[in-house]
Amino acid sequence: MTSTTAPEGEERRRIPVHLWIVGILSLLWNSMGAFDYLASQLQLDFYMSQFTEAQLAYFYAYPSWAVAGWAFGVWGAFAGSIGLLLRCKWALWAFGISIIGLVVSSIYSFALSNGVEVMGTGGAIFTAVIWIVAILLLVYTCGQTKNGVLS
Repeated sequence: MTSTTAPEGEERRRIPVHLWIVGILSLLWNSMGAFDYLASQLQLDFYMSQFTEAQLAYFYAYPSWAVAGWAFGVWGAFAGSIGLLLRCKWALWAFGISIIGLVVSSIYSFALSNGVEVMGTGGAIFTAVIWIVAILLLVYTCGQTKNGVLS
């Protein structure tokens, strides 16, 4: 099932319904990541109170380069979701930047610190889910760009 719309003077293109579904779900998912980032960086009491003292100490000790990687991961994904909904091919770049940010923050969390120990198995599993979703969004966006859906 597809719908058609086009700006004035452009050829009508088919917009797959799945683009809207993926775009909206992606925006909801990445909005949660954006909220988590903001609440953590602003150290909002109602949010941070759910973590143990060890977890709080771990979060507050993040080096600035790891925080920057986290920021690029979160905001790149959020921008990519908006780009999908706007049908802009720069969404591919945004999701690519998101993956780079995820690489940087994962290197810190899993190779250079005791992130797995502090966050536990649940944290590691959730990070794996984030990786899977990020890769799937990048692949999906690449496909939609190649199909001419994103311009």
